[in-house]
Amino acid sequence: MSQTTESPMKKITLDKIVLNMGVGKSGDIIEVAKRALEQISGKKPSTRNAKAQQRDWGVRKGEPIGVAVTIRGQDAVVLLKRLLDAKGNSLKGKSFDNFGNFSFGINEHIDIPDVKYEPSIGILGLGISIALSRPGYGIRKRSKHKASVGKSHIITSQEAKDYLVKEFGVTIA
Repeated sequence: MSQTTESPMKKITLDKIVLNMGVGKSGDIIEVAKRALEQISGKKPSTRNAKAQQRDWGVRKGEPIGVAVTIRGQDAVVLLKRLLDAKGNSLKGKSFDNFGNFSFGINEHIDIPDVKYEPSIGILGLGISIALSRPGYGIRKRSKHKASVGKSHIITSQEAKDYLVKEFGVTIA
């Protein structure tokens, strides 16, 4: 009776969560969105600036039009459980790409557990992007001798779905 064990290099982990609120204009709404993201994540968010000018929308290049925060490590695992709870612990199959990433949105940030409604903030929606990784993925980002991740080591859409079902009890529709 031989027992097959999976290679430790194939172990999938949660790399990071990026919470994004694109408000479309600068001013007080940016500060409101910052407070909302800080309330959700407990981390300090940063602004995202417009890359190009959009005359029709009244947006100038370099003007802050969004707010984002990145969460990693154990904080990311705890936050992901809360975010999935807000979505009813189910995701759509088309939310996944072929590189171990998936995204979903929440229409009202007060749906997230432990987030209370504040009249000064109101109700805002946000986009959530999650990146999964394996050991060895650092070769893509290192400064010397950058390399691509091998085809057999890339996290497929099905592997990402299986990881979420096993680790977080998510149902995939």
